[in-house]
Amino acid sequence: MGPALVAWLALSLLGGTGAEETCGDPPAARSRSVPAPRLSPEEELSPHMPESLRCDACRAIAFQIEEQLSRAEGKVGRKALKESDYLEVLERSCSQGWESYGVQELDGQKRLAGPGLPRQEPVSVMVSGGPWPDRLSKLCHGYVGEQGEAQIYESHRRGPAALRELLCHGDKGPCGGGKAGAPAPPKALQNEL
Repeated sequence: MGPALVAWLALSLLGGTGAEETCGDPPAARSRSVPAPRLSPEEELSPHMPESLRCDACRAIAFQIEEQLSRAEGKVGRKALKESDYLEVLERSCSQGWESYGVQELDGQKRLAGPGLPRQEPVSVMVSGGPWPDRLSKLCHGYVGEQGEAQIYESHRRGPAALRELLCHGDKGPCGGGKAGAPAPPKALQNEL
C-alpha cells in the first residue's frame, strides 16, 4: 500500500468518515451548540444574589478569603497576622473585582462557577460580569459584618473547612444543614434592603 493510501485510510477511520465521502464531497462540519444560561429577571436585574446561588456564592467567598489570608500569612512566615493586618486582608478580599465568577447552566440548573468552586461542565457558557461581581462583594461584606473579623480569622487559622463551616453551614448558613456539596433548599422569599 502506498503512503498516501495509508494516510487516507487512517484519516477516514479516525474521522469516522466512510465511503460516502470518497466522491470529493467535503466532510460535514461537526459542531456542538452550547447555549448561554437563560437568566430570570431576578437573576439578571436584582442587586441581590439569587437564593438558589447563595451556597455557591458562599463557597466562592470562603475560598477567596482563605486564599487572601493564606497569602498574607505566607509573607510573614506563616505566623498569625496582627489584627490590623487581617482586617486589611478581609477588606481587600471583599472589595476585589470578582470578575472571574459567573453563572453556568448544567442540566437545567444554574450554578455559580469560578475559582474554588467545583468545575461544572467542561463545555459550557459562563455568563460573568454584570451584576455578579457586585453581588459577591456585597455578600462577602455581609458575612464579615455578621460573623466578625476576629471569628473569621480564628476559623481560617483552624483550616479551610472550619472557615467554610462558619460562613456557609450551620443554622443561618446558605448551604444549610451542614451538608457539604448540596445547595441550600429554597427558603421563603425575604425583603432585602
